[in-house]
Amino acid sequence: MRKFLLGSVVAVALAACGGESASGTASDSTERNGKTVVMGLDDSFPPMGFRNEKNELVGFDIDMAREAAKRAGLAVELKPIDWSAKESELNSKRVDMLWNGLTITPQRQQQLLLSKPYMDNHQIIVVRPDGGINTKADLAGKIVGVQDGSSAVDAVEAEPNVAKSFKELKKYADNVTALMDVSAKRVDALVVDEVVGRYYVSKKPNEYKVLSDNFGTEQYAVAFRKNDQALEQKIQSALDSMKVDGTSAKIATKWFGKDIVK
Repeated sequence: MRKFLLGSVVAVALAACGGESASGTASDSTERNGKTVVMGLDDSFPPMGFRNEKNELVGFDIDMAREAAKRAGLAVELKPIDWSAKESELNSKRVDMLWNGLTITPQRQQQLLLSKPYMDNHQIIVVRPDGGINTKADLAGKIVGVQDGSSAVDAVEAEPNVAKSFKELKKYADNVTALMDVSAKRVDALVVDEVVGRYYVSKKPNEYKVLSDNFGTEQYAVAFRKNDQALEQKIQSALDSMKVDGTSAKIATKWFGKDIVK
C-alpha cells in the first residue's frame, strides 16, 4: 500500500530513548544487546506509518514496533520501502520484518512467517458525494482506483464478477494521488484500507463519501522470514505483554480514539 513523499529511501535508527531528525535520518543508532532489526514500512500509510509535518516517521504501527522492540531488548531501524516489493525486500534480507498494515492472505501465510493478527480492517469504497455511486453494483461501467501492490487489488480481484463490470481498474503508486483523482473526477471510486481511507476522508468530509458496501474484512499481522522464528517469538511475546498490560490499548486510543487491537 502506499507511497506518499517520493524522496529517497532513508533508514531511521531508533532506540527506546532515541528519536529521529526532521530529514528522517538516524539520530540515535544505539543497539541493544548488539542487535538491530530493520523494519520495512510504507511511509505513506497514515495513521499506521507516515511522515508528519516535520518529515518524521510516525504512526500507530511505528509506536507499536518501538514498544515491542524495547521489550524484546532490540533496537529498531525504520526503513521506508517500495511496498509493492515488500516480500522481495524481506526475503533478500534488506529488512527483517514488515510492519505497516500487512494483510494476512493464504499466499503470505505460505511464503512468510506471520505474527498473530493484531487488527481487523475492511477494504472500503470511497467516492464523491455527488458521483451517483451508492452501492458496489453502481461501480459497473466506472473507473475504480486501487494502490498497486496493496491488498485492495486482491480484494477486488476476489470478486471477479464485480471487477469485470468496471470500465477500468486503475492502479496508482499511492493512495493520496488516487484520492486526488477521485476529487478531480478522473476516477469514480477508490478501494482502500479502511484505516487509511477514513483518515483522509475525515480531513475532507465534504469531498468524499464512504459506501456502506465494502470488499471484505481482513486482518493485519507482522511478517518475518520463514526461518526467523526467534525474532518472531520475541516480537510476539512483546505484543502479548502489551495487550495484557494495556499498552497497546493506549497506543490505539492515541491514533484511533478507541482500542481496536485484537
